[in-house]
Amino acid sequence: MPLPILALALSAFAIGTTEFVIMGILPDVAQSLSVSIPSAGLLVSGYALGVAVGAPLLAVLTSRMPRKFALLLLMGILIVGNVLCAVAPGYTSLMVARVITSFAHGSFFGIGSVVAASLVAQDKRASAVALMFTGLALANVLGVPLGTFIGQTLGWRAAFWAVAGAGVLAAIALVALVPATADIKSGGLAHEVSVLKQPQVWLAFLMTVLGFGGVFAVFTYITPILEQMSGFAPHAVTPILVLFGIGLALGNALGGKLADRGVMRALMGVFLALIVIMVVFSRTMHHAVASIATIFVWGIAAFATIPGLQTRVLSKAATAPNLASTLNIGAFNVGNAMGAWLGGLALSHGHGLDTLPLVAAVVTLLALAVTAFAMRLDRGDAAQAQAAIEPMKSELSKAGTGSN
Repeated sequence: MPLPILALALSAFAIGTTEFVIMGILPDVAQSLSVSIPSAGLLVSGYALGVAVGAPLLAVLTSRMPRKFALLLLMGILIVGNVLCAVAPGYTSLMVARVITSFAHGSFFGIGSVVAASLVAQDKRASAVALMFTGLALANVLGVPLGTFIGQTLGWRAAFWAVAGAGVLAAIALVALVPATADIKSGGLAHEVSVLKQPQVWLAFLMTVLGFGGVFAVFTYITPILEQMSGFAPHAVTPILVLFGIGLALGNALGGKLADRGVMRALMGVFLALIVIMVVFSRTMHHAVASIATIFVWGIAAFATIPGLQTRVLSKAATAPNLASTLNIGAFNVGNAMGAWLGGLALSHGHGLDTLPLVAAVVTLLALAVTAFAMRLDRGDAAQAQAAIEPMKSELSKAGTGSN
């Protein structure tokens, strides 16, 4: 893989750490700013809302910018946002700073996916996208624990200074490594919006919402599952989540290689695997060792979906990929919220934690059905294209015979 994609992965690491580090320092932030834990928790929700709103907004604002310049601008927003978080005098200013920071998230991953795919051959595009997203997976394994350690040792503000420093390093890598060949302007806003008229693009978004929504129907409640169902002490949850994060990183790489061989076949296989894993987890969560093994395998399958889902959107919006790719990042966040809501709905109606994997399995089954339908449309489009070519071949054949 080209070095520029490693620069994108480093940037993804900084963005992922930015998003999740707040969870590790939440009690310190709450105590320092004299707010309740639930109020401090809204800093997570504020960031997620900022991603949902900021992704399409920044995609519009950067639609005529060279892609390399747009990436640097977005990384600049991340750096400034984290500095504002570090110096925020109160809760309100910290919330505003978190929202500002989040604006870089969706657009960076959207445009970064386009750049990563453009730097490699056609049969390596999914692996290139996967490598960029490996930075996001490693943020959960390395960035968040390190940021939490820094925040707990030197004060929560130091954690944001550290992430700002990671953003500076990422920006330097982008300047030094991303080539001029990636510095291509899009066709403008109208051209980008035009691809949204294609039903297959919307089907790709729906695949993302459902495919990742099933993951968060369980992951949102993984701590109470491990403590109440599997019998682990609270201090044992963090190492298990690190193991899950390692599975995410492995799955991301595996998903890229599978998608390079065939995006839709890979997605069908991974969705089917997720369904089976969730059904199994509804039983193994009652046994400590079996639950750990299932969670690790689940992590592999969960992130194996990302390269294929992102590459599918890039292929269906190939003429104007920036906005569609960015909106697909928003679709991941919609799936996260939907999965968490469905899981909470099941619990509020009196169902136990061991029913959540079954909820996830149903959501993923819907993703599998949408994927199968999209594949059927692909075959229909291919048949129509072939039918349109046949008369031309016949005419050319006659013309060749006549000339002889």
